[in-house]
Amino acid sequence: MHSIYFDFLCPYAWRGLELATALGGPQGFVPRHFSLLEGNHRDNTQELHWRLTDQDPRAQGEDSFLKAQHASLNAFLSAQAARRQGPATEWNYSLVLFRLHHEQGQPLEEATFQQAAQLAEELDQAAWQQARQEISGLQAALRADLDTAAGIGVQGTPTFVLESGEAAYFRFEELTRDPAEAKRRWDLYTAVLRDPARIGTIKRARNRPA
Repeated sequence: MHSIYFDFLCPYAWRGLELATALGGPQGFVPRHFSLLEGNHRDNTQELHWRLTDQDPRAQGEDSFLKAQHASLNAFLSAQAARRQGPATEWNYSLVLFRLHHEQGQPLEEATFQQAAQLAEELDQAAWQQARQEISGLQAALRADLDTAAGIGVQGTPTFVLESGEAAYFRFEELTRDPAEAKRRWDLYTAVLRDPARIGTIKRARNRPA
C-alpha cells in the first residue's frame, strides 16, 4: 500500500486525496496526517520542540496562527475518531471534510465536522461521537502519524510514500476526479520520482505560460 500524508488546511492536499480516490482510495492508499503548522514552526528548525499535539484543542483566539492551530488540530482529531472505524471510513470522512472546506468554503469548525460525519459513507455517528471524547488517545494517534512523517522527512502536502519507499511532495494545481486522468498524472508523478535524474524541484516562471 502507498501512503498519502495530508493536512486539512491545504488545498493541494485536497487535490491529492481526490486523485488518490480516483485511483482506488483506501484500496491502494493509507491516509496519514502531517501538520504544516508543526512542520514549518519557527521553533522546529533544527529539531521538534513545538508540537501540535501538546496544544489545547479548545484554545481559540483572534490571532491568525491560533485560528489555524484550532482548525487544523480539531480537524485531525475528528478524522482520527473516524479512523477508529477503519481506513475506508476514515477515507470517506476525510474526503467529505476536504470537500466541505475547500470546495464549498465551509470553515474547519464543529458544525462542519458534524456535517462531514453525517455525509460520510459507512460512518457510525454514535461511535464517532464517542471516540471523539477520548482526546488523549486521539492525540497520541495523531502524534504517531506526525512522528512517522518527521522520520520520513515529509515537508509538504500531499506527500505520497510509495510501497517501495520513495517519497515526495507533489503540488497538484488542477483538480481531477477522472480515473483515466488520475492514472496519467500518477504515472507521471512516479516516473519523475523514480527517474535516476533525481529531479528535486520544478518551479514555473511567473511570467511565462503554464
